[in-house]
Amino acid sequence: QVQLVESGGGLVQAGGSLRLSCAGSGFTPDFHNIGWFRQAPGKQREGVSCTSVSDNSTYSADSVKGRFTISREYAKNTVDLQMNRVKSEDTAVYYCAVDRESSSVCGLEVDEYDWWGQGTQVTVSS
Repeated sequence: QVQLVESGGGLVQAGGSLRLSCAGSGFTPDFHNIGWFRQAPGKQREGVSCTSVSDNSTYSADSVKGRFTISREYAKNTVDLQMNRVKSEDTAVYYCAVDRESSSVCGLEVDEYDWWGQGTQVTVSS
């Protein structure tokens, strides 16, 4: 049974940093594209960053480029999201997700992903 658990969320001041981790079981992360998504109250879930298994490339939404970095942490067996220079608009529940087939480079569409974690709350105070 596949399980994904996000951790590292919390309250952070605007301009500060936070590091989220996604730990999984029941599958081998090295074989799958993995993405981070977020959902703010009253808004649709949106893609933040993803990492591809085919070429180890990463891709991020324009809203977080230059501030957020996704990485595969092989020693910890996690996929992390380093969030720097956070803004109030980054406040959301953050989810990690896994593309079961991973037949191409990763994308930021919700429909591409099959397995989801329960999410971790990130709140940015101004």
